[in-house]
Amino acid sequence: MTPNVASAPPGASRRSFLASTALATAAVAGGMPLLAACGGADSGSRDGTTSGKDARKILPAYIAQNVVAPDIPAKNGSAVGFTSRLDLAGLKTSVPRKLGKGGRVTVMSPFWGSPPKNDNAYYRAMNDLIGVDVRWQNQDGNTYEQKLGAVLASSDIPDVVVVPGWNMNGKIPSAVTGKFADLGPYLSGDAVKEYPNLAAIPTDAWQRSIFGGRLRGLPMPAPYVTNIVPLYRKDVFDKEGYAVPRSADEFMALAKEITNARAKRWACLDMKWTAFQAFGVLSGAEKPLGWNLVDGHLVNRIETPEYLEALEWTRKLFAAGVVHPDARLGKSQATDAGPKFAAGEFLIYPNDISQWWSRTAEQAVHNPQFEIWGMDVFGHDGGKPVLWATQPANIFAFVNKKASEAVIRDVLAVADVTAAPYGTKEYMLTNYGVEGTHYTVKDGVPVKTDQGNIDVMNAYVMIASPAATIAHPDFPEVARGQVEWQQRMGALTRKSSFYGMQITEPARWTNLSNDFEQLEDDIVRGRRKIADMQQAVSDWKRKGGDRLRDWYKKILDDNGPSH
Repeated sequence: MTPNVASAPPGASRRSFLASTALATAAVAGGMPLLAACGGADSGSRDGTTSGKDARKILPAYIAQNVVAPDIPAKNGSAVGFTSRLDLAGLKTSVPRKLGKGGRVTVMSPFWGSPPKNDNAYYRAMNDLIGVDVRWQNQDGNTYEQKLGAVLASSDIPDVVVVPGWNMNGKIPSAVTGKFADLGPYLSGDAVKEYPNLAAIPTDAWQRSIFGGRLRGLPMPAPYVTNIVPLYRKDVFDKEGYAVPRSADEFMALAKEITNARAKRWACLDMKWTAFQAFGVLSGAEKPLGWNLVDGHLVNRIETPEYLEALEWTRKLFAAGVVHPDARLGKSQATDAGPKFAAGEFLIYPNDISQWWSRTAEQAVHNPQFEIWGMDVFGHDGGKPVLWATQPANIFAFVNKKASEAVIRDVLAVADVTAAPYGTKEYMLTNYGVEGTHYTVKDGVPVKTDQGNIDVMNAYVMIASPAATIAHPDFPEVARGQVEWQQRMGALTRKSSFYGMQITEPARWTNLSNDFEQLEDDIVRGRRKIADMQQAVSDWKRKGGDRLRDWYKKILDDNGPSH
């Protein structure tokens, strides 16, 4: 069981990183002011944000659930953690009666890997529990944005469509507000009490689910602590006596010590994401992309000296020859890293926190000495880093605007089951499937079968999820390590002026920053120069960046910062 991870890595692979990380492992194992600038809350505006008094009228009531007390309570924006053995015989029931009325609901969702057949045992068991015939239209997650755009431009839209935040580009944001239903009449205020598990979703996650002045999304909550961890081979570090670096200079020195190209060992993969953290660069993975109010001036991350310094430091790592050749070729750090990391060809790479568990599980039987752990992010100068909060939800399920009330209520019945908290029968079925078919119990710990690893993948968890939770009954020490890492990093985390806001930018500017990720990658690999980035920033400002700044500034002027 892994945390619900609702944000992608802040880099070029964010459209494909889930192939073996956040959602894949979540399923395999177990997350303001007036309507701004462009119309009032009743206008159905497609640009702007809703918060403050207007948001409070829309948001569901929050009613906490304490089915099982966590071993590690949430702190500093972390997930809750469970390290004790789960009492499988004593699982609680959080949905005492079927809320579904037997209707059929079609769901289009991204899927990483080979999707199972629609009549598999897991889907049948979930549908029977819920009382709804959910039919999945799984699409390739790596090309999902293209499929999404085509479907939303058509008249043939499924009952439910899952939209990750990193796919909210081009005309997709306006389609969200124009083609999906307002769930407020069913969930706002005390109405959510009919769905107790949805009522226990944190308010910040619901705030992010307001699009065009209406509560349209069902969220997957996430910790606001960065999900990108510098992962390293702790077993090799211990054996060789390597010390975890505490500054950019120490990292460089260690990387040179580790690297021996003739022996096919390099220090690391592309460390750009860690560099952004170490140099205090604003988060750029989610909209609003990297804006913050600094000394009264609204600044974008690409305009800061820290951004250029982080790129230059990463470039020096490549130039020093300490980066594995695969990274220079641009191979995925999520899907391609595992075997060579396990073989010791490189010892450090930054990626989603879920890989801490998934790499451990991969190697447990055949490589028992293998130990992966997470480094604390270092400040570039040896001091404490300044980290920036990610958004509290960044994956949403939407209901077709043409759906009948019966279909909407069936969708909410599905969501109330999939949002069930840890320690319940509903959570166990959603995340593990059917005992004997999808998992067996060994020494009191549920263990996935081969069939479980095929069927119980990223499907139902996409509809809605509980508050961010980390629990690995098979590796409780990893769960503790993950949560404690989040809590230490959370203590160093700041929230930007737009934290928690769901902002829909005017369509004319949504693609303004599209080329920056590729330019970043070209610069750190030595194919382009820092001067090229400086010119790109100047061009960005001239082509609309300054006008976009004014647009965001008006949101702050009208509404104030989000916190």
